[in-house]
Amino acid sequence: MTKVAAILFFARFWHHVASISSCGKSAHRIFAPFDIALSHSRKYNSIGCATAMQKRGRNWRKSCLEMEPLDYGSGMDQNAMMETDELIAVDMSDRAVPGSSISKRKAHEFNNANPRGIAHRAFSVFIFNNKNELLVTQRALSKITFPGVWTNSCCSHPLQGMSPDEVDDGVKSFPDFPGVKHAAVRKLRHELGIQSSEVPHSCFRFITKFHYWAADTITYGREAPWGEHEIDYVLFAKCEGDGPTLNINPDEVEDYKFVTAEELKKMMDDSSLLWSPWFIGIMENGGFEWWSDLDEALKAAGSRYCNRDIIFFDPPKEHMGSYNNPSHGRDTGVLTG
Repeated sequence: MTKVAAILFFARFWHHVASISSCGKSAHRIFAPFDIALSHSRKYNSIGCATAMQKRGRNWRKSCLEMEPLDYGSGMDQNAMMETDELIAVDMSDRAVPGSSISKRKAHEFNNANPRGIAHRAFSVFIFNNKNELLVTQRALSKITFPGVWTNSCCSHPLQGMSPDEVDDGVKSFPDFPGVKHAAVRKLRHELGIQSSEVPHSCFRFITKFHYWAADTITYGREAPWGEHEIDYVLFAKCEGDGPTLNINPDEVEDYKFVTAEELKKMMDDSSLLWSPWFIGIMENGGFEWWSDLDEALKAAGSRYCNRDIIFFDPPKEHMGSYNNPSHGRDTGVLTG
């Protein structure tokens, strides 16, 4: 076993042990030396990933994952992730469409031929601290879709071809959905620098799903070439103290803050701030209620808020492009098996 391999092995082992502890900072402090070890191994692997990307083009992501899953995003800009991320196309019942391989770019392209893009699986994470304050974030101004908007703690997609596996059975995996939670762990680290020792896989509670679409007309006007069309899993997680340690990725996040429900309502009433259409839809369709009864929402089993529903909502009128018209139904942009 080489020196680098040994460092990586022990770092992975101790991170696994830490991730099964409670959602708090104590485990992070205990295993801090191993975070350092992992950072050294990650630096080595990032070089390997960059080399793989140069040599193998689209095959680089698989090579990176074989070396170190936590390196997702190393050496990539927004355009690279648009091309290489392979999303999970879903039908109206949130079943993965067999044989469908869609890039992030293809799924998010809006035009006359695809007025709502392609429906795909996503997740929205809500992180709370011990004061029940919610972490809200502003998307980086460099983001291709919905730049500069405020939203929940982290929003992204489970991907195909990842390890650990992020592809759930949208029906049979209820209510655990381990794949979506693996994706949440990956993206919290990528966007906010949150270690899995502070918000482990076991910390997430699935609430419900939303089916929505929205054109990014605020950024690009009524001919917007981009938009969202998702079946979105809502995940809640609560942490000890003032919240998890953050190490913000400026390519993903412009700003952030922890807020109370009343502070959030005031922010949402501020016309100078932009908000993601999915976050508005979630908060208008149960978000504030679940937040006000957080202990119930966070129950490991038997929460009255956890359900199999897929709640549909259209976007506000300002998020409808010139190619969207009343004849389009809920199944517009949804693939079938």
